[in-house]
Amino acid sequence: MSVDPNPLSRRQFVSRAAAAGVAVSLAGSVEALYTAQPALGTSGPKIGYGPLIEDPDGMLDLPRGFDYKILSREGTVRPDGLKIPSRFDGMGVFPDRNGGTRLVRNHECSPTSVIKVVAPAERTYDPAGAGGTSTLAVDRHNGATKEFVSLGGTAINCSGGHTPWRTWLTCEETELKAGESGYTKDHGYIFEVDPYDDRRNVNPTPLKEMGRFQHEAVAIDPSTGIVYETEDAFVAPLGGFYRFLPNRPRGGWGTLRAGGELQAMHIPDLPDLSVVQEAGTLFHGVQWVKVPDPLATTESVRAQDYAKPITGGYKLEGCWWGEKDRCVYFVSSFARTELGPKVDHDGQVWRYDPRKETLRLEVIFTRPKPGSDDPEFDAPDNITMSPYGGLMLCEDGLGEQHILGTTEDGQVFKFARNRVNLGTPEEPEYGELSGVGFSADGRTMFFNVYNPGITYAVTGPWRRRR
Repeated sequence: MSVDPNPLSRRQFVSRAAAAGVAVSLAGSVEALYTAQPALGTSGPKIGYGPLIEDPDGMLDLPRGFDYKILSREGTVRPDGLKIPSRFDGMGVFPDRNGGTRLVRNHECSPTSVIKVVAPAERTYDPAGAGGTSTLAVDRHNGATKEFVSLGGTAINCSGGHTPWRTWLTCEETELKAGESGYTKDHGYIFEVDPYDDRRNVNPTPLKEMGRFQHEAVAIDPSTGIVYETEDAFVAPLGGFYRFLPNRPRGGWGTLRAGGELQAMHIPDLPDLSVVQEAGTLFHGVQWVKVPDPLATTESVRAQDYAKPITGGYKLEGCWWGEKDRCVYFVSSFARTELGPKVDHDGQVWRYDPRKETLRLEVIFTRPKPGSDDPEFDAPDNITMSPYGGLMLCEDGLGEQHILGTTEDGQVFKFARNRVNLGTPEEPEYGELSGVGFSADGRTMFFNVYNPGITYAVTGPWRRRR
């Protein structure tokens, strides 16, 4: 482990405004994240978009001037007579004709889910699987014009990622095999879904050589075709960060089915990412070791006998590609020593540079007071870059659940608050937020409430600097 001789600016930013009230600090160079995408500018808004205004309908609180539309709700009966499935999670946002948008939304459903995914037989992988994806067509006025199941028979579809050829890679967050929990086929794979041509989604094919493990998210280097994958493992051993070297790196629909080699990250003398607590810490000579058995026939991928010990992290989740700096970013959502990691933290954002073979901790989320246990903001989960600068983060923790943003000074502000209470006034319970992303023209932010499943489209004065 070494510290960059030209260290990033060290910052501790705590949002102190009563209207924000977010108990979290960011340390590190958030500018490095803003400039990872060429169209994002170099900063977020000055001080956020203002206090949240209570929604009289009790659905979603937003800042003044912003409005929402509900595009889809769990349990609604579609024109085909089937109900919209439960557990809205990760989501891909794609441009459509005439200024509209296509959404491919994951359903993280297991056999115990309230409303399971039901797909036509030709788009079903395992008849016993309850997960899958829905495709939504949205016009330029954010009117939902079509919704249907594009993939069924999968299990616990969590997050995923876009491909450069405009398809969605949906990831199963499970390691269950045929014969377990009633499944008739092995699960824990990645599947490719075409948001435009549903004929391509017939006969779902797992991308087996990309590994069978608790997948979370993926990001692709468009110049090399290399796919980076995170593993959201929450039981020992720690999850890994992987890369897949495709046999057909030029890409295109179906090319990932041609196979390739799966490798796991190895950093000498660093078995656990949680021990790194200082933003700007830089590791040289990142190595990759071949995964002996990507199908995890007898041992989970992270527990196999590697030529060198792989570097692990707790709950490795969000993953995205920086177009400008040509680096891949990934998130460790949080770490608690009682769950296996060596050191506690409330979220890390890492940056891997494939040309320099370096890994650097860009941002770390910490409690404002040592030893405090304020659950108002627990950790980042799904993350996206705002076209107007800064990050938009989905909260997945205790208490109220928010979409959070970051200002140009690195402060955290609340942008949206889920008001749908599944509990009681005495013991409220709010569903996590997920699947955040922006339309191609930047006018609309789309995201989900996990439970009860709701898909929102939010518009408003995004360029406002107040």
